[in-house]
Amino acid sequence: VQSDTAQNYTIYYSASGPGIDQDPKGLFYIEKETGNIFATRAVDREQYPSFQIICFATTPDGYSPEVPLLHTIRIEDDNDNAPYFTQELFEFSVPENSKPGVVVGRLTAEDRDEPYTLHTTLKYRIVSQDPPVTPAFSVHGDTGVIAVLLPQLDRELVPRYTMLVEVRDMAGQPYGLCTTGTVVIRIEDTNDNAPSFKQIQYETRVEENRVNVEILRISVLDLDEPGSPGSRAVYEIIRGNDDQSFEITTDANTNEGILCVVKGLDYENAKQRILVISVNNEAPYMLAPHSQQVSQSTSTVTVNVQDVDEGPVFKPCFLRIDVKECEDIGANIGRYVAEDPETGNSEGICYRIAPGQCNWISIDEKSGEVRTIKVLDRDVGEMRQGQCNITVLAIDRNGRTGTGTIQVVIQPGNKNFPRITKTDYIMCRDRKPICLTAQDDDETPYSTPFVYRITDRSLASSWKITRHNDNSVYLSPKGDIPFGIYDIPVSVTDNGGKVGEHYVKVNYCDCVTPTECGEGPRARDAGNVTLGIWAILAMILGSLLLLLILITICGCCGSGVMHRQVTDDCANHNLIISNTEAPGEEVMDHNVIPLQSTCDQGGYGIKTGDQQTFEMVKGRGQTLESVTGGGQQTLGSVKETGGGGGGQAVMDTCRYSYSEWHNFTHPRLGEKVHLCRQDEEQKHSEDYLLTYNYEGKGSLAGSVGCCSDQHEEEALDFLDQLEPKFRTLAETCIKR
Repeated sequence: VQSDTAQNYTIYYSASGPGIDQDPKGLFYIEKETGNIFATRAVDREQYPSFQIICFATTPDGYSPEVPLLHTIRIEDDNDNAPYFTQELFEFSVPENSKPGVVVGRLTAEDRDEPYTLHTTLKYRIVSQDPPVTPAFSVHGDTGVIAVLLPQLDRELVPRYTMLVEVRDMAGQPYGLCTTGTVVIRIEDTNDNAPSFKQIQYETRVEENRVNVEILRISVLDLDEPGSPGSRAVYEIIRGNDDQSFEITTDANTNEGILCVVKGLDYENAKQRILVISVNNEAPYMLAPHSQQVSQSTSTVTVNVQDVDEGPVFKPCFLRIDVKECEDIGANIGRYVAEDPETGNSEGICYRIAPGQCNWISIDEKSGEVRTIKVLDRDVGEMRQGQCNITVLAIDRNGRTGTGTIQVVIQPGNKNFPRITKTDYIMCRDRKPICLTAQDDDETPYSTPFVYRITDRSLASSWKITRHNDNSVYLSPKGDIPFGIYDIPVSVTDNGGKVGEHYVKVNYCDCVTPTECGEGPRARDAGNVTLGIWAILAMILGSLLLLLILITICGCCGSGVMHRQVTDDCANHNLIISNTEAPGEEVMDHNVIPLQSTCDQGGYGIKTGDQQTFEMVKGRGQTLESVTGGGQQTLGSVKETGGGGGGQAVMDTCRYSYSEWHNFTHPRLGEKVHLCRQDEEQKHSEDYLLTYNYEGKGSLAGSVGCCSDQHEEEALDFLDQLEPKFRTLAETCIKR
């Protein structure tokens, strides 16, 4: 440090590294006279990589003419630190038979010297290998990656490798610092060794009929790692066990095969059994490089069956017997016998049915014949399930017992007739087809499909049956038939051939809906007509209405004799206003022609007899226009002037012709209609003329328009058949 004005130099502050740590002991000092800076002791770069100091220059009297100067001192690195591994022991594993170049693991090391310098440039190498055989691995010098070098790693030969490795700085130069470490590489097992039996033949024995008993243990040899999937054995019986009487399993502790009998063996059937057993591993076999495929190891086991005195045996042990439904009691349905295994025959064996079972059958004690003891019906009680299992006992002379099972199955029979569920129908005039549906309590194949047929030839010509589905058909007439009730015989045949006969009653009614013909069909012969309830009710109501009108007429016009005058009140009561928008008025006009007392005077007359009607008549030498004035005539007065004591009408010779009646009434009726269409101000009133609906058909008088076109004489005969309700109108018209 040099200053032109100052003579004394001092260090105020000393710092090192990024944190600028104070140095209380003073790593540096400065000569006051010269300004030279010296280190007081050795400095470690790894501890203090750099320092910062502030220098002051002062005069002898303490004045500082210069600005303080900041100095940074960097410590240069020296290769004084050897590299070191991050782990004391590196452990890796690799499968055996791995190919060269397969990465095993990676070594990692560090150096405390300055980074990115030659002092921290590291190199790796393998110093030694244990066992000292052909080098099996290599290490990359720069990255430290260990890879497989040997083309064939065999775990069975060398299960693990231990290597001494070195890391050196200065890029591996001999003068560089170095450190060594240990690497252990374990060779993982693969199933490259097939298991093999220690013996290729075994022999054992077992008593007949014994089950779930161990009879033999089999050992194998496997060079793979014990306890691994490549060494655990899996045994299999590949021949001689078609009936599955034997079973072999693996002992997890010893890896041995345990051979057991799971079904009882029969000495009489086979005195010796020969089994062929193979063995494999849990892991699939992997062929090692440069080796040949080995064949599967097998071993032969001879099992000798020892004879034991045993009880009778049923053959088969389970017998199914199908019985037709409703079979007769005592019917022979089968035979179930057992044999003595020692003799091979059934001599001396008796049979019984174990107690507490369904009592459907019995078995003959000596012959084993099976017979029914009741009628088997699937619709009764416990037989609804249709089957029952029965245990049968067979007992030999020595008292030894064998058991067997008989399954009695009741086969459905064709015992029920098909029946039509509904036989009463109503058919209206639209002749909508009737759907007939049948039911059969039998099961398939004795139920559907059904076949329907009309058995009566005459009815079959007018009615037809159309198929709907397996259960139903449509019944409909072939053409036009008269209304009435038809009893149609219909036969229904099920799939088993059983026929059910039924009568279908069809009430072919003149109706729109079936309710119009009542709750059901009425009993009547085809072609005859019977009044329904509504027709009878209508007749009763009509009679009551007619009686009411007669009573009203009698009450208004007298005590039953027609001598009284027809008054205005009587006319008003008998004319019933219907659908009139404006009130009517009393029509009193001189143009209304009154009745005269006799035919000579001109007027109305009455033809008497069993039936009273009104006729228009004319007098001798008089016309309708000449008849005016005169006293008011009543219907009774006209009757009295009919002439003679017998009351016979003499008006046949004074009856007006149709043309005269038309010429007289037409202009007057037109005038009346014209006047009716005017109100008080002589304006036409449309409210007084109303248009009515069509009155219907069936009138004996025919159309009014037709009457206007008739020009022949004597065309008013229809007036003789006027109904009683028109008499009131006639009486009203003759009043003055």
